[in-house]
Amino acid sequence: MARPEQVLLLEPQHELKFRGGIKALGAICSYGPFSDVVTTNLKLSNPTDRNVCFKVKTTAPRRYCVRPNSGIIDAGTSINVSVMLQPFDYDPNEKSKHKFMVQSMLAPPDMTDMEGVWKEAKPEELMDSKLRCVFEMPVENEKAHDMESNKMISSSLLKSDSSALPGKSLSSTLDDGVVKEIMEECKRLQMEAQRLREENKQIREDDGLRMRKSNVMSSQHASVGMKKEEGLSARMMALIMLFFVVGVIVGKLVL
Repeated sequence: MARPEQVLLLEPQHELKFRGGIKALGAICSYGPFSDVVTTNLKLSNPTDRNVCFKVKTTAPRRYCVRPNSGIIDAGTSINVSVMLQPFDYDPNEKSKHKFMVQSMLAPPDMTDMEGVWKEAKPEELMDSKLRCVFEMPVENEKAHDMESNKMISSSLLKSDSSALPGKSLSSTLDDGVVKEIMEECKRLQMEAQRLREENKQIREDDGLRMRKSNVMSSQHASVGMKKEEGLSARMMALIMLFFVVGVIVGKLVL
């Protein structure tokens, strides 16, 4: 017996789309399209005059966090289900394996245990809708993904073939804009280093000049001090001689 047609209205009806982004590390971007949580919303509407039980299931339960993943939708109302894709390494071969199914059934009037109702439900009472997952990547991500793939292939070829040319330039695996930024940064650092060397040289020259001036001034002070001492000694000797001569003359006059 065929299952009844789904009474819930799904928006979107057939696909859940997840759009990736770019992960940046320093000056060079590392492209991880699904390196962060990506959330999309699924709207479930109940246009009937009866309450409807629902469950949201997926073929990759470890990849997704669904809130709420089950419950009851009252008659004439709707709810939004958040489907959160967890961070993972994107593999194009895996995208076809991710699918979702929204299962529903009309709630009994006297329902008290929803889990019990699901366990006792007959196959002809269950309704379901299937959705596939679509992973969208920005153009930059697709370009970077191709670059990373080419880089990995080239690396494998270099390892397997010992006659391959060594020293492959890093700029061949990076786009021109990134290489230009790196070169400008290197140039700026070189100019800064040259400026610091010149400042250091000027400081050493200034210190040497101050030391020479200090030595000259010390020598001048010492010379002046010696001259003063010599002048004092000469005057003292002159006074002593004068006193001696006066004493001799006075002694002669007295005799």
